Amino acid sequence: MHLELVAIVVAEYDPAIEFFVKVLGFELVEDVPSLTNDGRPKRWVVVRPPGAQTGILLARADGHRQTDAIGDQVAGRVGFFLRVDDFQAEYARLVAAGVEFVTQPRSEPYGRVAVFLDVAGNRWDLLGPA
Repeated sequence: MHLELVAIVVAEYDPAIEFFVKVLGFELVEDVPSLTNDGRPKRWVVVRPPGAQTGILLARADGHRQTDAIGDQVAGRVGFFLRVDDFQAEYARLVAAGVEFVTQPRSEPYGRVAVFLDVAGNRWDLLGPA
């Protein structure tokens, strides 16, 4: 058993793909036409870190409730955790790419950590070894 996908609600597909693929370095696994439950067109867009099993479904907001959730899917908490082998190099690369960090890097018992925002405004931990 494994967790296959988690969904992140985004405003538009293409800027989200750009962020996750070109900025974070994820793989674009799927980007195919699909339909909503009531037959309207949408896209099925899945990205994932290289070598990972679990992917992220980039789901374009549909309606006011979903639009209101963009960037606040976990009520302002860090809800996503990206572990890297070389924290300092990845942090520097993301800063150079314009990623917004809302905390400075710090050391915790579980390793180095800094909080950044994704394209939708959700909080992520960038995690690395101590």
